[in-house]
Amino acid sequence: MPEKRDYYEVLGLQKGCSEDELKKAYRKLAKQYHPDLNPDNKEAEEKFKEVGEAYEVLSDPEKRSKYDQFGHAGVDPSYGAGAGGYGGGFGGFDDLGDIFENFFGGGFGGFGGSTRTRNPNGPIRGNDLRYNITIDFLEAAHGCQKEITIQRLEQCKTCKGSGAEAGTTPETCPDCKGSGQVRVSQRTPLGIIQSTKTCPKCNGKGRIIKSPCKDCNGMGRVRRTIKKTIDVPEGIDNGQAFSLRGEGDHGVNGGPAGDIIISVSVRRHQIFERDGYDIWCDIPVTFVQAALGDELTVPTIDGNVKYTMPEGTQPGTVFRLRNRGVKYTNGRGRGEQYVRVNIEVPTTLNGKQKDALREFDKLTSDKNYAKRKSFRDKIKDLFD
Repeated sequence: MPEKRDYYEVLGLQKGCSEDELKKAYRKLAKQYHPDLNPDNKEAEEKFKEVGEAYEVLSDPEKRSKYDQFGHAGVDPSYGAGAGGYGGGFGGFDDLGDIFENFFGGGFGGFGGSTRTRNPNGPIRGNDLRYNITIDFLEAAHGCQKEITIQRLEQCKTCKGSGAEAGTTPETCPDCKGSGQVRVSQRTPLGIIQSTKTCPKCNGKGRIIKSPCKDCNGMGRVRRTIKKTIDVPEGIDNGQAFSLRGEGDHGVNGGPAGDIIISVSVRRHQIFERDGYDIWCDIPVTFVQAALGDELTVPTIDGNVKYTMPEGTQPGTVFRLRNRGVKYTNGRGRGEQYVRVNIEVPTTLNGKQKDALREFDKLTSDKNYAKRKSFRDKIKDLFD
């Protein structure tokens, strides 16, 4: 078995990294090596699989814990089997439960159960597949449809998943009698002890295919590229994901199919900003509009609406448009839209305009400016 690289090294991370760091690294590398972006590139395809395998293990808390403790052997029992004098671990045993099972005929002190039988021909669920899409701000707010192209394992139509050539059927392995495991005797420092191992004749499958199906090479599944139109849910936000149930790899031995997990990236908008389900935007107004009040045309994610701004509106004032935000993804109702007023000062004035402003200034006093009057009173109190 070829030596596997450390999963943290594959993703360019350190042990103990956070979940967010893990997701960010996976998305970057999955996009970099995605087959759609690297057609006919075997090296990129292998790296894409390697990145997916590393993320599948490290994103699962239970698998990650085992991997951190035991390395690849903790998540793949067949990895490294037979290496060293006793095959690693406890003299070739899967764990301490094997030792106590052979000595005492069952579990001992919490080590394992009386037997650990696995049905190699039982139903096995297909793997989940992951896909990244990038959509516009308004597409995320309103929902949209996108077409994706993805590779998945599907049941071979020729052999209907059996792996055997038409007219033949798989045979029960004569060595393990279909269990996929055989007992072996092994000399250890504790003496000769029996242990259960994967059957070498059938590689743990419990059956032997003498005439493999030519279309799937006896695997029962074939990899196919499919195009699928997906519905992106309304209100989804940047960094969120949703699942297409039963659209992943097909299962084995009648097992259910996995899912396709779609991760979403949302492009920034030139006007709107999102805060949860609320929308924010800034709107520039003139000094005259703010002083006298005006009817404003305000953009929303549903189109323009009218809003009457009262006279004397101050810079930075925020007003609210109810139910103009994003629709809640898990319930009824919508967020709000908040509009922040920015009073714009003209940058170029001609002589006539300047004279008009100076005349206006002469006609006003502190009583027309509440904040300026308050500020001057504070200064007066401070220095007097």
